[in-house]
Amino acid sequence: MSDAPDHHETDDHHDHDEDHDHHHHDAESVALGVVTVSSSRSLDDDPSGDYVVSAFEAAGHEVVVRELVPDEYDSVQGTVDRLARRKDTDAVVTTGGTGVTPDDVTPEAVRGLFAKRLPGFGELFRRLSYEEIGTRTIGSRATAGVVADAPVFCLPGSENAVRLGVDEVILREIEHLVGLASRGATDDAEPDDESDDESDDEHA
Repeated sequence: MSDAPDHHETDDHHDHDEDHDHHHHDAESVALGVVTVSSSRSLDDDPSGDYVVSAFEAAGHEVVVRELVPDEYDSVQGTVDRLARRKDTDAVVTTGGTGVTPDDVTPEAVRGLFAKRLPGFGELFRRLSYEEIGTRTIGSRATAGVVADAPVFCLPGSENAVRLGVDEVILREIEHLVGLASRGATDDAEPDDESDDESDDEHA
């Protein structure tokens, strides 16, 4: 009787080694910046921002800074850029300003900062959102990318949408993405100017 290892066992071992190597650089915990984009709310009346904070802290991460900015292009862009480049911040989550009204400018403001885009985030968010709100999800322009070495996720302002994006997508991948984005990255990374890559993510 042959003592040769079963090929299924060797394949399983190979897959396990690949998975271990793939997650070797995952961050153990994440220092988060939270930005609420709204011209009508305050931090005392911000259930969506509150949920981001509580969910990340419950998962063992730390929220190091939280700010509220109006629905203004320059304010959104400047705040996200500053928080993403802070030495004590690993990632940024924004809420609000991703719809289609004239003052919804978050995707436009943040897009120019991205050194790399993560179109899969918006695609997956809208697929999951479709299960809850149906075709209304086309009005969401949730997007994500990397600014310097920090993943940045832009969510809608509604609490239900924030719960969906945080629980079902961001928290499941944040440690892995932070680990990858910060590996050998530099703060002077050039923004990605390939506008065509964003088209699928912005057709929300």
